[in-house]
Amino acid sequence: MVRRNAQLLPEPIGPREGRDGRGPRLRLLIAGDSSAAGVGAGTQKQALSGHLVQQLGRHYSVEWRLEASTGHTTRDTLERLQQVRGTFDVAVTALGVNDVTRATSRAQFAARQGELLRHLTETLGARRVVVTGVPPMHRFPALPQPLAWVLGRQAARLDEGLQEVAARFPQVHHLALYLPEDPALAAPDGYHPSPRAYALWAEAVARIIRDQD
Repeated sequence: MVRRNAQLLPEPIGPREGRDGRGPRLRLLIAGDSSAAGVGAGTQKQALSGHLVQQLGRHYSVEWRLEASTGHTTRDTLERLQQVRGTFDVAVTALGVNDVTRATSRAQFAARQGELLRHLTETLGARRVVVTGVPPMHRFPALPQPLAWVLGRQAARLDEGLQEVAARFPQVHHLALYLPEDPALAAPDGYHPSPRAYALWAEAVARIIRDQD
């Protein structure tokens, strides 16, 4: 019923790679699902990529690339990134919601995240990786009870596994993103972040990247 009644928002318009800012060179990769792609925002400038590049551009010359799609799981993202050539200094990931809705187990999710992090740090050369925690799905306005509770519990289990995997990589920082209970932070579909939420998320990511310098 939720799938049938869901308001399907498009991915925002705008470039998915570019160069911006002044300062030391920083090669940035953003990868993941619809939230990484910016669903809920009208343009990429209002999405995670735009806000993050704006934040980092105050301190770095940012060369950035976005590899994200609606519906992508961890496995989908790994397969996509295996086609990417080049190296990056920093990678930011946002994954987990689709793994939850596809009934991925904690063990499967942890194993696939481990593969993804090895690919990012070894093949793509990322010296720093920020993995965004699996969001608390029980707070998604679009989900009725008891579905919200069930998916929220599974999201928490997967995030526990993600934290354990991230702790094995010295380059990786797990970002537990706890946003305020504010209706303005949800997109009209009640499932994705709003531009304001993307701005807060980008601030948290940028802070981690700068603090690790």
